[in-house]
Amino acid sequence: MTTIAIVGLGVVGGSFAKAIKENQLTDYRVLAIDKDEATISKALEEGVIQRGETENQSILQEADIVIIALYPQAMRAFIKTHGSQFKAGAIVTDTAGVKGALIENMKDDIPKQVDFIFGHPMAGRESSGYAYATGAIFKGANYLITPIETNKSQNIETLIHLFKALGFKRVTVINPDKHDEMIGFTSQLCHAIAVALINSDDPHRDTVRFIGDSYRDLTRIAKINQSLWTELFMENKSALLDAMTNFEAQFTQIKNAIEKDNQKELEALFTESTARRIKLEDSDLKGK
Repeated sequence: MTTIAIVGLGVVGGSFAKAIKENQLTDYRVLAIDKDEATISKALEEGVIQRGETENQSILQEADIVIIALYPQAMRAFIKTHGSQFKAGAIVTDTAGVKGALIENMKDDIPKQVDFIFGHPMAGRESSGYAYATGAIFKGANYLITPIETNKSQNIETLIHLFKALGFKRVTVINPDKHDEMIGFTSQLCHAIAVALINSDDPHRDTVRFIGDSYRDLTRIAKINQSLWTELFMENKSALLDAMTNFEAQFTQIKNAIEKDNQKELEALFTESTARRIKLEDSDLKGK
């Protein structure tokens, strides 16, 4: 039986624990480390972990696979503090939404006795904490693995097997810089737009009486974990700023077409966006 240790039972870490139980993956024994004793107690009560500790005493020493579901800065601190405690030969992975700067800052602190394979589940929720964790968020989601040159191919395959068993639709192996470029566009830019949109409202208007699905859908992710996303934005500064610049150029095109009463250009922009969205939907349905 493979022993998995989850460090941090928040939404993502808790969802890993719950997904293993929900998918009846009986080949895995799940242990957890979380600083909140009440969270450990709840996870034990629900049967999603077999043992838990608020500070590592023996869990890291037993774990064949360690999933560190902490914010980037907290993860770096955890590795520095606990590096010598990991089991020799263990596979260690993370769930952070940035990779380039993280890998660069961590490379000298990765314990020599483990294979640290950086990863990123493209799944989450607007609310934080174990209470909002659910294995359902992984169903049909994407997972990104960003290996470094020291990673062993068989260990990458071990993680791919686990992630697919948890319900992820695609597991993509990609270099860290490409990861940050794409996540800057597909995730961080979207959060920035949602924040800007909802903050641009006049707080004295009775907006709630006028919203429909468009506003509701576009602002869903504006309910944001400010501590986490501040870290993610700043650690992926270059890629995010590039994505914001490209977005501003497209937004300006629409604005200029309206200002100049250029209906032909506006229709052309709408036609292009529709075609791109249909192509995206088709690729998603085909599992590409």
